[in-house]
Amino acid sequence: MLNAAAQIHSANDARRLAKRRLPWMVFDYIDGAAGAEVGAKRNRAALDSITLEPRILRDVSHRNLGTSIFGKSAQRPFGIAPMGMCNLSGPGADMMLARLAARYQVPHGVSTVASTPLEKIIETADGHAWFQLYFSGDGQDTFKLVERARAAGYETLVLTVDVPEVGRRPRELRHGFKMPFTIGPRQFIDFALHPRWSLSQLAAGKPQMANFEMDGYAFDRTESRAKADWDTLSRLRDMWSGNLVVKGVVNVEDAVALKNAGVDGIQVSSHGSRQLESAPAPIDRLPLIRTAVGNEFPLFYDSSLRSGEDVLKAMNAGADFTFFGRSLQFAIAAAGEAGLNKMWDVLTEELSSAMAQTGVTDLSGKS
Repeated sequence: MLNAAAQIHSANDARRLAKRRLPWMVFDYIDGAAGAEVGAKRNRAALDSITLEPRILRDVSHRNLGTSIFGKSAQRPFGIAPMGMCNLSGPGADMMLARLAARYQVPHGVSTVASTPLEKIIETADGHAWFQLYFSGDGQDTFKLVERARAAGYETLVLTVDVPEVGRRPRELRHGFKMPFTIGPRQFIDFALHPRWSLSQLAAGKPQMANFEMDGYAFDRTESRAKADWDTLSRLRDMWSGNLVVKGVVNVEDAVALKNAGVDGIQVSSHGSRQLESAPAPIDRLPLIRTAVGNEFPLFYDSSLRSGEDVLKAMNAGADFTFFGRSLQFAIAAAGEAGLNKMWDVLTEELSSAMAQTGVTDLSGKS
């Protein structure tokens, strides 16, 4: 694993190594996007089209990568996006991410469908965790999770609103991917051909959607979440006194309406192009939303980030803070916790270098 970590010099390296080690079904679950994945290509092309202007003869010998988010210091301007069933990438992945969040004092987005109970993650993250919420069914069980998050000490709640129905992802459908896992002949062959992953998962126990085991109800990933509406948001705002972030926004009118509804922040995101293939690239909408909500309103960004340069691009476009997802899971799949730490160092070095090249010494003014 240590040798594999030494091979990670970019997010593409982590993805390449992960593809070798993960069963096809798991790799495609993490890597896949909606439809023919044109949306994912559009997201990436939009980021690639953005340039950064080199500046010269500025003293950039000392660079500050720290910022603040909701009044708290963070050692990096990027954190960990909420990702479901992270332990599929490697046993204990949730705890690896939580330890990373604690070390760098950055938010760890804890998914509704995390593999580890939300209480354990925030404890390991030393409080640096945000709970991501999916509205489901009639909402009764959803609000139970809100109460649990409050009791566990979460100060920030992230309502994900771009999944009224789970997007059609052909790569998942071809493999028969389901949560919780069901193993048939096709999956058995897939796992048998990837023995390192399979044996480690067998030793650790099959990953589960851990937040539902103690509450006596199940989460159906395919259940419609389309009943969530503005009244749902109002109810959530009334019951949650902490920071309320709404994630999955690309429409300017929606962003303004959310600000007027009293949310504390917006996360511009297309769910990594996993929902609507034809959605616009969120990086293109970010500056429009920034103009509409004003300079002081907290605005966060995720979707298709692959490097530290991407972070600087997003911040130049109006983001106060950014979040990485897939690349961190791939690093864990490639080389465990050593791989995750190496990937984090790579992102840090890429951002620091980009700041130097463009004459930027401090990002705190963007927080």
